Amino acid sequence: MRHVQIAPSILSADFAALGRDIAAAERGGADLIHVDVMDGHFVPPITIGPIVVRAIKRIATRTLDVHLMVDDPDRFIDDFVAAGAGMVSVHVETVPHLQRTVTHIKKLGAKAGVVLNPSTPASMLEDIAGDVDFVLVMSVNPGYSAQEFIPHTIQKLQRVRAVLAAAGSEAPIEIDGGISLANAGEVVAAGASILVAGNAIFGTSDAEAATRALRAAANKAAGV
Repeated sequence: MRHVQIAPSILSADFAALGRDIAAAERGGADLIHVDVMDGHFVPPITIGPIVVRAIKRIATRTLDVHLMVDDPDRFIDDFVAAGAGMVSVHVETVPHLQRTVTHIKKLGAKAGVVLNPSTPASMLEDIAGDVDFVLVMSVNPGYSAQEFIPHTIQKLQRVRAVLAAAGSEAPIEIDGGISLANAGEVVAAGASILVAGNAIFGTSDAEAATRALRAAANKAAGV
């Protein structure tokens, strides 16, 4: 039996009513609040910075899970943790000294995660697997919400779990991109323990009910 966490992504929320939307997701059983930070370089859009994370921290009752889709994330980690991030993930594609970055995040008191883009192989984790608190597997190409889930991500989840196991790590695997009621059970069965969902929650008319339904589907697959 495995505990599965639901992490609604505010990228799909109403930015004019973030407090309302976050509260609805939390009532529905959200475990984390996922914050997608984009810089217009590593990915095309520009989203939010530490000032928004600080504002969210004042009203959210769940851990803020900050995903840095930025070039040179080392420049920003301190500011986001100071603003309230409890989890920080960086892309292996952007960090030249990954072990140092992961260690720094932990020293600041946050959980440290590494992210793999769809075309980045699971083998890229081999030399860092024992150091990370979690791994985030992208099931769409990062940058935009409401994209379709990439089917072969299921096999990738299994490969990532194998790499972690070989390192003696039980770090949870987070999955982000195109997660919905239709595939929640499948990704959990393949090894995912943290489900990021944006459009499937905030793209509905009832974020509370959508969060609750996604949790039920994930729990069923996890045998809870």
